[in-house]
Formats: sequence, structure tokens, C-alpha cells
Amino acid sequence: MDLRQVFAGFLTVSMFLMLGNMIKKDHFDAIQVMTITDSSGSQLDVIKVEKQTITKVSKVSTTPSKETNQEIRPCWTPPFSKDVKQSKGFITFSLTSGPEYHISQVTDAVVIARYLSTALVIPDIRGNKLGQKRNFQDIYDVEKFVRSLDGVIKVVRELPADVAAGKPAVVRVPNRVSEDFIIKSIEPIFRRNSYLRLAITFPSISLKLREQRNKDLVSTACLAMFGSLELKSEFGEAAEWMVGRLKALARKSDSQFIAIDLRVDDLEKNCKLRGGTRAKHCYNAQEIADFLKKVGIGEDDTIYLTQARWHESLNPLKEAFPKTYTKDDILPAEKKGEFLKSGNAQLERALDIHICSVSDVFVPTISSLFYGNVAGKRIASGRTQILVPPQVLGSSSAPSDFISPHVSKKNHVAYSCYC
Repeated sequence: MDLRQVFAGFLTVSMFLMLGNMIKKDHFDAIQVMTITDSSGSQLDVIKVEKQTITKVSKVSTTPSKETNQEIRPCWTPPFSKDVKQSKGFITFSLTSGPEYHISQVTDAVVIARYLSTALVIPDIRGNKLGQKRNFQDIYDVEKFVRSLDGVIKVVRELPADVAAGKPAVVRVPNRVSEDFIIKSIEPIFRRNSYLRLAITFPSISLKLREQRNKDLVSTACLAMFGSLELKSEFGEAAEWMVGRLKALARKSDSQFIAIDLRVDDLEKNCKLRGGTRAKHCYNAQEIADFLKKVGIGEDDTIYLTQARWHESLNPLKEAFPKTYTKDDILPAEKKGEFLKSGNAQLERALDIHICSVSDVFVPTISSLFYGNVAGKRIASGRTQILVPPQVLGSSSAPSDFISPHVSKKNHVAYSCYC
């Protein structure tokens, strides 16, 4: 008998034994038939098996998987380099309201400085209370910021003394500033006073994709949004340490690492009754637990909440998913004082942005700029597993309907930078 026939028969018997074994186990392994060529030039079919748990009928059939991240590439070219030493004038601004706002504020300031060919002064960071102020380098990597914008705009650490002695023209700028707004509302002021102070406002928190004619400004915005802001090394290392621990916990039970933006203070602030009706797109811990079950998240999955410390209102989530953690549970003891002390909300949020951007799955519970900017970072890195609870909980929608429209409709501004 031909040896190839013996080998083929052996593979066939093995395959049926394997299928029988898998049927006993409530799971199937993904089977691929690969054709290879032996030393004689004959082709043989070889079975390749990859473990893939199939959800039971009681759950949905499209359980989120850490294998579904999309391959993505930049579809923008770096802004052309120009002689920034010839820049005229100066722009100052402050980072306010938290890291999710900082990303948009930096992007707008860099775009305006690029268009006007003016120097940008490294911003300070303002807190929510009067008098709260930090240096940029207290949270972010200032060297990375300057280096990333080299040849794009001129970045200076402080104003020259003679300029600082003058009075800037204060310009209110809506976030996601357009070229038309710069031409009509900023450039005329800049011609009269080349020392500008930007006050970036947020009439809308939308990060939806829109048409931009000026490709150079698109490239500049992409660079500023996705390539300029990084946490300073000690904070970046702490965030990576937390991610590493969460992934290790997930590996122990061969599960996923899910990040959920769920903070009690946000729920209390945003979910207040309005005219007897609770605000839409607002979910408590029990409702989030029900949603996670609906989309097939298992009780062995590892869940990170953006809440700083445990609150009793979160108990329903812990009861359904025992491996649910807050910062207080994950941070090393020697770091808790630094990150969790009162007044460090901005630093906490910076950690959350990083963790939620790299988890296997991200679930936002409130429509916010945090959700929008985390979605942007995830799209840029191909991590498109973003699940959004429906407006009406308990609806019979298919699990695929819960994929963020930023991803399913590709309507996020990140898709102007990555494709």
C-alpha cells in the first residue's frame, strides 16, 4: 500500500476521534485544512487545529474575542517639514478638564500653529478648582512632545520676556477647529496681534469623521492626536504594570480582559432624573452586568472598572463577575498614595485612557469625550472590540448591533488617519 494512503487514512481516523472528543466537551476547535507538499512532490491535506471555545446556546453566538482585532495601517503621510525657525508670533493655551480633553486641545492648538506658521508654547495644566495648576511635564513626556512636532511647528518652552510682558489676544476656539474658522476668525486677529491665547471650548464632544479639504492640516491633526501626547515615563510604566497584571489575571483563567468606563460619580452626575425620566445612555451596575451576560462575557473574564475604589452600588456587577477590579485592587501598594490621593483625578483618568485603549474589549457606559478618544486610540491600533449598551436594555438585538458605530460605520475621525 502507498505510504501516502496510509498517512491519509491515519489523519481521517484521527479527525473523527478528535471531533468525537470535542462534542463531549461543549466546545469545538477551529479546524483548517492546509495543503502541503511532501518530499516526492505530492500534495497532502493536513489538519490544523486552533482552540476556539464555542458559546453554548444560552449565550450569544458572537462572543467578543481577542483574536478579532483588525489589521490597520496609517493612511496619512507625515506633514511636510518646513523651516520652523522662520515662525512668527506665539500661541499659548492651557490643558483643562482632564486628559480626554487634553488630546483634543493639543490637536487644535497644533493645527492652528501649523496653519499660521507660528510658535506654540508648551501648555500648562489647569485643574477644575481655581488656582490648581501643574506643569506639562508633571504628567506628560515633554521631550516626546517636542520631538514629535519637530519640523511641523516650532515648539518653545516659554515666551520670550518681551512678548510675555505684552497682552495676548484671547481667541475662543471650538474643538475640532476647521480651516474656515481659522481663516475667518483667527487669522485676522493674528495679523493685528501675533501673540494669541487660545481658549478651546467644547460645544460638541463629537469625534465623527467629516470631510477636510486641506490634506496638510489632516496630517497635522493625525500626528497631534495620535503621536504627540504620552505619559511621562514613571506614569507610563505604572499604567503598563496595571495592564500586565490584568492580563496575567485573565491568562490564569484563559479569559479576556475587559475594561469598562464605569465610575459612580459620573453615574450620579449624568444619570439624574429629568422630568421623572432617567437620562438616556446611562446604566447602573446591574444593567451593565445584564448587558455583559447578553453579549457573552463569562464569569471567568477579568473586568477592570475605571472607578478608583470599590463602592457598594457596584456589588451587582461583582456578584455576576467575581473577577472585577478597581484601581485600588490593581495598583501596587506603594503607588496608591500617589495616584489615588484627593486632587489627582486627572492622573487617574490618564491611567484609565491607557488601560481602556489596550484591553481586549472596551465598554463605555456614558457617551463622552473619554469614550470618543479611547475609541480613536483603539481604532488606530486595530483594537476594534468596543461594545456599547443599547438605548433600551433588554432589547432582542443581535450582539453585532452592539459594536460601537465608530467602528461599524467607520465614522470616527481616526478613520481619516488609519484604514
